[in-house]
Amino acid sequence: KLFDPGGPSGRQGLVEFRAFEMPPHERMASAQALLMRALIARFAHTPYREQLVPWGNAIHDRFMLPHFVWNDFRDVCYDLARHGVAMDPEWYRPFLDFRCPAVGRLQHGDVVLELRTALEPWPTLGEQPTGPVVARYVDSSLERLEVKLRGLVEGRHVVAVNGIELPLFPSGTTGEGVAGVRFRAWQPPNCLQPNIPVHHPLRFDVIDTWGRRSLGGCQYHVWHPQGRAYDSPPLTAFEAAARRAQRFTTEGHMPYPARLERLAQRPEHPLTLDLRWSAIDR
Repeated sequence: KLFDPGGPSGRQGLVEFRAFEMPPHERMASAQALLMRALIARFAHTPYREQLVPWGNAIHDRFMLPHFVWNDFRDVCYDLARHGVAMDPEWYRPFLDFRCPAVGRLQHGDVVLELRTALEPWPTLGEQPTGPVVARYVDSSLERLEVKLRGLVEGRHVVAVNGIELPLFPSGTTGEGVAGVRFRAWQPPNCLQPNIPVHHPLRFDVIDTWGRRSLGGCQYHVWHPQGRAYDSPPLTAFEAAARRAQRFTTEGHMPYPARLERLAQRPEHPLTLDLRWSAIDR
């Protein structure tokens, strides 16, 4: 709407930004508007002329994980500060916690395992007849988690997901690795690969490969841990948070001796373990 010669409605002198999720609080909406104004001021004063990076498949791999999204956002705030617009990235921490909430935490000595919800784009399927009309369904059957392991000793500690070794990627901090787990959470009648069943509950184990034993395990349930539906939707945010906490349990672990399966590495998605391949590679 800045200058569209196609009609008078396109010449309103407006810069319009789209594809934003509505913030749940007015202060978050104000912070979002402040960020947009800061970016406009920065580019209007000093146009960005650097070479753009062709990220390719990394958009659907690296930048689906909250760890790398946050690091990228910190670089944006640093760039704004260099151009005279100081923005503290911690102002926007609630956006990360709202969109990618923490799932749970498991600690054994100095080794800490953290799970956090990650981003997962849902594809739109092809046209299908639905009664007298034609519809295009959205495949919402997949979800993704971020796994972060702190205090690991390289060559000794690994993480297993449902008995499959998870390839950890160095996060830039000594003794810390990050990876993503993509899994089928639901099995609707219209989805890609409808023959692949759901993978939950997801069982995570921190494995000491030197001792061939599990240091501890936890489970993540997509819905009620007992497999039943909830009686009603949550009435408050506190009740919703309590339900999320219920779906993370620290019961059970892999028996001794720990035996791991390994899936073939996917070069197009090096940071993500897609459990759908487990039905093919085994």
